[in-house]
Amino acid sequence: MKIQDLLNKKVMLLDLQATTKEAAIDEMINSLVDNGVVTDFDVFKAGIMAREAQTSTGLGDGIAMPHSKNAAVKEATVLFAKSNKGVDYESLDGQPTDLFFMIAAPEGANDTHLAALAELSKYLMQDGFADRLRKVTSPDEVIAAFDTSEEEAQAEEAKKAQAVKEAASSDKPLIVAVTACTTGIAHTYMAEESLIKTGEEMGVNVRVETNGASGVGTPLTAEEISKAVGVIVAADKAVETARFDGKKLLSKPVAAGIRQPQELIQNILDGKAEVFHAENAGAAQESSEKLSLGGAFYKHLMSGVSQMLPFVIGGGIMIALAFLIDGAMGVPNESLGNLGSYHELASMFMKIGASAFGLMLPVFAGYVAYSIAEKPGLVAGFVAGAIAKEGYAFGKIPYAQGGEATSALAGVSSGFLGALVGGFIAGALVLLVKKYVKVPRSLEGAKSILLLPLFGTILTGFVMLAVNIPMAAINTGMNNFLAGLEGGSAVLLGIVLGGMMAVDMGGPVNKAAYVFGTGTLAATVATGGSVAMAAVMAGGMVPPLAIFVATLLFKNKFTKEERNSGLTNIVMGLSFITEGAIPFGAADPARAIPSFILGSAVAGGLVGLTGIKLMAPHGGIFVIALTSNALLYLVFVLIGALVSGVVYGYLRKPLEK
Repeated sequence: MKIQDLLNKKVMLLDLQATTKEAAIDEMINSLVDNGVVTDFDVFKAGIMAREAQTSTGLGDGIAMPHSKNAAVKEATVLFAKSNKGVDYESLDGQPTDLFFMIAAPEGANDTHLAALAELSKYLMQDGFADRLRKVTSPDEVIAAFDTSEEEAQAEEAKKAQAVKEAASSDKPLIVAVTACTTGIAHTYMAEESLIKTGEEMGVNVRVETNGASGVGTPLTAEEISKAVGVIVAADKAVETARFDGKKLLSKPVAAGIRQPQELIQNILDGKAEVFHAENAGAAQESSEKLSLGGAFYKHLMSGVSQMLPFVIGGGIMIALAFLIDGAMGVPNESLGNLGSYHELASMFMKIGASAFGLMLPVFAGYVAYSIAEKPGLVAGFVAGAIAKEGYAFGKIPYAQGGEATSALAGVSSGFLGALVGGFIAGALVLLVKKYVKVPRSLEGAKSILLLPLFGTILTGFVMLAVNIPMAAINTGMNNFLAGLEGGSAVLLGIVLGGMMAVDMGGPVNKAAYVFGTGTLAATVATGGSVAMAAVMAGGMVPPLAIFVATLLFKNKFTKEERNSGLTNIVMGLSFITEGAIPFGAADPARAIPSFILGSAVAGGLVGLTGIKLMAPHGGIFVIALTSNALLYLVFVLIGALVSGVVYGYLRKPLEK
């Protein structure tokens, strides 16, 4: 089947009016619906948007290929659209998009149809083909452009087939590669073509096996793998890697195969990839990240952060709304300690938000462990996060038999840092149990659902009881240090307290500063409030606001999801919910956390310098009237946010294209 057989002249749009991504998608789907290709707008759009949520189908160079296999599609169709204005399609290269191919595939599309879709990707990789399409003025010219390029495409296919035959005997270095995207339609074949073409330019034979929706294309042979100097896996889904045992392997997302083929090939030639061992099958897909412990740490960390983010945002916004409701309804000065739960409605929002927020640490630790040890590690990780949150430790566990003295024992939460350590401990311990606990083959099923979770939880739990001891000691030591500063330099105290609020953003360091600040309120309420408390709240407001500043000023360094999170951090920052910045600090601690500390320390120091006082223990902007100088206080918070945001945005690495 040829592409020309799928291109429907009736649905083509040669002057797309939309200028935004979703509007462009809507306009194209409407054309499919109006011409009877798609029966249900909403069903088909849901499929298209679900695919876009995985990876943008804006491939760069002005080309986008939104696609979906969908029950609402009556017949296989490729819609061609051309924009004369350019569309902000969130493409991989960040540039406007003007050529669109919306692929509508019936739910039961066969292999022949998928092969034709793959061919479309190869057309688009031909030099000059896209420019030819930009000049068309009628549907007939679109078809003619494909007809003209058909011979070129056939020549390329013949050339590739010959290369497959000659690869094993050629004197050129041979690199084998596997490409795969989540749907197996577009990116899979674009990465294939990009790697092959770049290899030719660099004097290297690149043999690519595609893992598309129609199955494995041109499978790699044992002879090719044996001769290859290295392996490139450009994939967004699992591919079979055991056959590469003993070969140098580099693994990246499929987008890297499209946008960075030269870098990938050069890294293989320079020997920068580590040797892959099949027994590490669970880490096969990220073998390139095993170049260092830092790479593996980052991968597991991001697994936890991505799952934690909805709890941070959802719970944090609910808590912020609680403060907003109480602020709007009014709270007496003597009851400001209950801000956020004074009125029944506010308390409802607070409890719901706190419930979601309270799951943040268990979820984070759970999915760090899951990334390391897969499903058996999940329960142990959740337990580690819960223990970190509650601060349970040896000697800090209440029990009735010990009487009143022991029943009153309370632990000190080890916060985010404790959950981080706990997640890695849980994952590692489950892997050890998996390796050393042997059972008969008949009980292998019971091992994964019974023995691994049980032993993993027991071991992790008791280890965490020990881990929380030094965390409590660190917290106590910081409190003693701050008490020594009180009464000395107010500026130094403000710098230290403000900076501490940004160190772990909700962890033991942050909580130590906060508890110290609240402890000064009782003695200072009669004199207008506490400078220490004012510095603490200013420092805690800075990191989330800095996220907004960074995502606003350095848009090209953040994903759409991160930019959207930047907007939600405005509310969190103004509400004094520092935890909103945790996902960013966790994802890039070397750059983010020092930037946050700098801005928070600046804000706290300025508060200390001017002696601004605060009478409330929480509330952010909603209790701004309870500061001794509201306008100046806001200015100092803004200065701190600008300092942190600019430094963080400048230091952050640009997104991989």
